[in-house]
Amino acid sequence: MTNNDILRRIRYVLDFNDAKMIAIFALADLDVRRGHIIAWLVKDDDPTYEECKDHMLAAFLNGLISDKRGKRDGPTPKPERKLTNNLILMKLKIALNLQSEDIIEITELAGFTLSAPELSSFMRRPGHRNYRECKDQVLRNFLMGLQLKLRGEKAEKPTKNPSYGKWSK
Repeated sequence: MTNNDILRRIRYVLDFNDAKMIAIFALADLDVRRGHIIAWLVKDDDPTYEECKDHMLAAFLNGLISDKRGKRDGPTPKPERKLTNNLILMKLKIALNLQSEDIIEITELAGFTLSAPELSSFMRRPGHRNYRECKDQVLRNFLMGLQLKLRGEKAEKPTKNPSYGKWSK
């Protein structure tokens, strides 16, 4: 998954508008303009598309933690330069105040089975003997389950309505 796709999905799941996105970046001490948000959220084939770099998504996730859990005392944490799916999952877990059982439940909503030991291996530090890399499939299913839990809907691809010849959901 690209950082842009992750940002798009989080925005949709949590129902954030541009102003809220800018405010979340500001909580991470980052000045982002509406034009940046729009360029990151458009489809990949759009000429105005810009790649959302790791440190920008990390800053957004840090801001999301501050927004949902409250700002920590002391200096604002610096965004990571290199993000992994493991870090993204961990930051979402912290921001949304989820327990391991909640994450397992959320992935099951998307029809994906995740065991407690497998989830635990994603939360470990790299280099630990039980550390395991979180693949795109796991993160994608977690975000889909989160969408089902918070918005109560599954993303559907438009299908052609044969009686009208128009596209519908």
